[in-house]
Amino acid sequence: MNALETLEALWADSGFASFFVGDGWKSVVMIGVACLLLYLGIVKQFEPLLLVGIAFGCLLTNLPGANLYQPELWDEFIDSASPYYHSYGHIMANGGLIDLLYIGVKAGLYPSLIFMGIGAMTDFGPLIADPKSLLLGAAAQFGVFFAFFGAVILGFTGNQASAIGIIGGADGPTAILVTTRLAPELLGAIAIAAYSYMALIPMIQPPIMKLLTTDKERKVRMVQQRAVSKTEKIMFPVLVSGFIILLLPDTAPLIGSLMFGNLLRETGVTERLSDTAQNALMNIITLFLGISVGATTVASRFLTVETLKIIGLGLIAFAFSTVGGVIGGKVLYKISGGKINPLIGSAGVSAVPMAARVSQIVGQKYDPSNYLLMHAMGPNVAGVIGSAIAAGFLLKVFGA
Repeated sequence: MNALETLEALWADSGFASFFVGDGWKSVVMIGVACLLLYLGIVKQFEPLLLVGIAFGCLLTNLPGANLYQPELWDEFIDSASPYYHSYGHIMANGGLIDLLYIGVKAGLYPSLIFMGIGAMTDFGPLIADPKSLLLGAAAQFGVFFAFFGAVILGFTGNQASAIGIIGGADGPTAILVTTRLAPELLGAIAIAAYSYMALIPMIQPPIMKLLTTDKERKVRMVQQRAVSKTEKIMFPVLVSGFIILLLPDTAPLIGSLMFGNLLRETGVTERLSDTAQNALMNIITLFLGISVGATTVASRFLTVETLKIIGLGLIAFAFSTVGGVIGGKVLYKISGGKINPLIGSAGVSAVPMAARVSQIVGQKYDPSNYLLMHAMGPNVAGVIGSAIAAGFLLKVFGA
């Protein structure tokens, strides 16, 4: 073989040659999408801890010839007619690096461990001090079911519609868990939509909040919350875990992990474990989760009309979850005789603590000395519980 033939063989075997064959252009488009996501994560700082990982996973999976993630192996995994149905051994033996990391996504391990970290980082005191916040967390799940019915109308199956609808819970790990259980073929589009819209909450929510509230309502000052005892904080995760998991057993992975993390925070004798859950473990799992989810955005499966529908429905889900929370806040405003500021209802979505900060920021535009943050944290942490309950309900109805 002469030098020219050697160079031609090297070119033919390289990934570059694949860009010019068949659907190779799709890979080029997805590499562009990966670069856009990197820009949003790094420059615009839209959920950078996860978006950077998702973007780089998207880049790796769309480099021809890398074979780090092989969707055909996972097709066999979820095909009941395949000899490799639910065979992790087949994945371990033949998968690439990201196939192995993706096992943690498919098994529901990463989302549950992230919930443990969220629980360890979250103070449930505002929710315990004002149990009415649970109603706002529930009201803010309206977008989940609105988007679910919208997806059904657009031709998605019940399983797919459930996965799309849960985007409205504004909870990335929950969306990933539900999607891997019910519609794994949509994971890439749903994960990117969920985390992108979570990052855009400061842009999506304020116009809706202003549209649905009056100037008088936005200026309501709420009274200081009562002090919550240490005993209450310790008992809360134990009682909530028992009640919700008995009611909806499918919520056990998320609710159990969330409440265990919170218990580690509140006991006063497990500081080291709480610190590990909040920091080291959370960071490691975030790395694995981001790159694994990003790798599911394979060009041939991501560049479809379905993806555009999912992105549109995801925006609708977020918007109507905000609508539901604010309307719930207005109802409590009326019932309380004007003592509850409806703006805190928008924090009923599960993006902790971003949504609570948005309530604070919007409120202070109309009264700079009004402090709604701690009042908004009640609905915000209630939203985490609410999204897990909504996920458990959908898994119960549509799960195998």
